[in-house]
Amino acid sequence: MLAILAITFPIYAAIALGYATTRGGWFKPTEMQVLGRYVLNIALPALSFHAVATRSVAEVFNPTYMSVYLIGGLATIALAWTWFRVTDADAPRRGVAVMGATCANSGFVGYPVMLLAFPDMAGAILAMNMLVENLVIIPIVLTIMEMGRDGAHESPIAKLRSVILGVLKRPMVIALAAGFLVSISGLTLPEPALRLFNMLAASASALALFVIGGSLVGLPLIGNRALALQITLGKLFLHPAMVFVALLVLGTGLSPELQAAVILSAAMPIFTIYTVFAMEHGREGVASIALLGTTVGAFVTLTVLLGFLT
Repeated sequence: MLAILAITFPIYAAIALGYATTRGGWFKPTEMQVLGRYVLNIALPALSFHAVATRSVAEVFNPTYMSVYLIGGLATIALAWTWFRVTDADAPRRGVAVMGATCANSGFVGYPVMLLAFPDMAGAILAMNMLVENLVIIPIVLTIMEMGRDGAHESPIAKLRSVILGVLKRPMVIALAAGFLVSISGLTLPEPALRLFNMLAASASALALFVIGGSLVGLPLIGNRALALQITLGKLFLHPAMVFVALLVLGTGLSPELQAAVILSAAMPIFTIYTVFAMEHGREGVASIALLGTTVGAFVTLTVLLGFLT
């Protein structure tokens, strides 16, 4: 148990530090947005590029791992959409709920966890998770959200095309594509460039956790608490359960480390920009409660999972 807490305690201590210093006025909540953009647009893309560019394609493109993570995510989307359609007739809230149950915080929480649990594989795991999430999972849930917007008349195919074009412009996706090009070409990055990317990547883990804690200050915690609880349960239990089922069916030959990593990846709390997407649909209150619930609740669920899986 002490070995497991040695992984989860530093992560949540960093989150608590971000919350305490922001709550105490040392930082403003708006400053967390700036730091968050740095992590999302500079540090994590640099980390992903370095992780991919300095390895062979076979090391960072594991079809079995990615298939398990993808099928588990798609199954979660389907089950969550069905459940929230049956229990909640409000289309905008349904889209927000499906996103919350499916979109994991692979960058801000997942990478620090993997860095402590599987230090030699953390970068490759992040790259594979980000590929699946950015190219498939997030476009699908964004399309579901947009189709639920009041007055939306655009077809699902047209909306999906628009979402994918927006995703392809993200720094993370561009960095992954550039990293794969370098890896495939067999080029070796010059030492000064490697040091630069290492330096930027090193800032990602601690700062990402600090930003999560600071971002929790001032969340509008007024909303449908019953729906927020269902989203929280979906993210912390349904998503990893579906990935586990996919692992049983498709995971033949996957190493024990990657088997543990793919389940842990699905068990991460909701990604931090969840409330931003929900705000566009007027559902930031329920999203904030769910974000807080999964962030706090994951301390327990991740600790238990790490105990079973590592």
